[in-house]
Amino acid sequence: MADVLLRVLEILCIVAVAFGAIPVLVGVYQYLFVPVHALRNHWPRSAPYLPRVVVVLPAWNEGAVLEASLERLMHLEYPPERLRVLVVDDASTDDTPVVARAMAARHPGRILHLRREQGGQGKAHTLNHGIATALADDWMEALLVMDADVIFAPESLRRMTRHLADPEVGAVTGYIAEGSRRPASVARFIGYEYVAAQAAARRAQNVLGAMACLAGGAQLHSRANLVAVGGAIDTTTLAEDTYTTFLTQLGGKRVVFDPTAHVLAEEPASVQALWKQRLRWARGNIQITSRFRKVWFRPSREHRLGSVSFGVIWFSVLGLPVAAVLASLGLVTLHLLDDVAALELFTILWWVAVLAYVYVTMLTLLIDPRTARRAWFEGLTFPGLGAIVVMVAAWRPDTWLGFVGIEVTGTTHVVILYVLYAWPMVAMCLAWLLKLLDGVLPWRWITSLLLYVIGFGPLLCAISLDSYVKEITGAATTWDKTEKTGRVMG
Repeated sequence: MADVLLRVLEILCIVAVAFGAIPVLVGVYQYLFVPVHALRNHWPRSAPYLPRVVVVLPAWNEGAVLEASLERLMHLEYPPERLRVLVVDDASTDDTPVVARAMAARHPGRILHLRREQGGQGKAHTLNHGIATALADDWMEALLVMDADVIFAPESLRRMTRHLADPEVGAVTGYIAEGSRRPASVARFIGYEYVAAQAAARRAQNVLGAMACLAGGAQLHSRANLVAVGGAIDTTTLAEDTYTTFLTQLGGKRVVFDPTAHVLAEEPASVQALWKQRLRWARGNIQITSRFRKVWFRPSREHRLGSVSFGVIWFSVLGLPVAAVLASLGLVTLHLLDDVAALELFTILWWVAVLAYVYVTMLTLLIDPRTARRAWFEGLTFPGLGAIVVMVAAWRPDTWLGFVGIEVTGTTHVVILYVLYAWPMVAMCLAWLLKLLDGVLPWRWITSLLLYVIGFGPLLCAISLDSYVKEITGAATTWDKTEKTGRVMG
């Protein structure tokens, strides 16, 4: 009986490790569609189209960035008489109202300042104030939602509107890139991540016909689509942009990503600020997963959200932290039962990771040369220097530190072995430590070095785990704004 139980436990450990490999394989699967976008895209069905566009710009204490963003909008390569901007001032307490009124006076009839006296309810409520105003007037034919800090490239809007020439398209989004003048290490990691998550992943989603999310700072809707989704943005989740993206597709309309419509944005420069921002995003995705639970893995003729491919991609991202923990626990437990099997499985798992790492990193760096020049090192170290050491260990499983000429035996060997097996889980624990140290230590280089050792991927996984806890415990779902300082390149 004991032998049977041990055998069952071994099988469970193997299954846990195999489960940990699923997100890696799915990531490669999605990336296989990226080159296909050159052949299968929406451009043949687009055409020159310049509808009357109302821009809704939510602003709460955005005085540092508002003027530059509005000036860029006024100088877009778009007919001035066909573009209006509604600045929705969410009861700001800084000089946002002053800047907005000054810009409205400088561009009469093109910029309108709307003041909300009751603020702090969240971005969705602020957007809805502007959307209601835009829909009350028959002038608007398309509506662009943007953030106060983003800078649109001159040709970006007309590149987005051309897709609305196809009546089957309900919404379009552009490529938001990190645009700080001198980005810190966190911002450079974000810059690389945006290439992977937007320029690459959304190309693949174009091919698959199911879009996960319209970029919150650059989403263009046709008037008809806006009315079809209810004429307002959902206020009950922390992912209002994703919610609208799903509703658009469930209504039978396409959502298109245009990688040539470039938008620059200022991103968090510290781990604390990143954690606050991504915690909101991660909790929002959990809420979306629950809200649309009847959509998953239920293919439909009206949309592709229920396809197996999209469902597997969505849940692989959502469940990545769980997969990493299971793989770590599976290897450690299996080592106690059968150390030879654990070593073989470890080698296979990380060889899969190595191949995926090389393919994904190379393709990501090739997609956006500008970001590659700024963040190539962050791209190479995205999984963390620690993970790269583990990859090397998988290459030389017979001598764990042989690649640097060090051999260890006895207890030290076992400890190193366990650290290697459990590295994904160890890295996430270190990410929590990094959050605690960020902004506390007077030596910024220490936390920066720790970030490179842990890796940006494990840091995001740790944030996702935090979001699980927050959702399970029912923590308050507040909308925390990321502070902007105007570092975006003009």
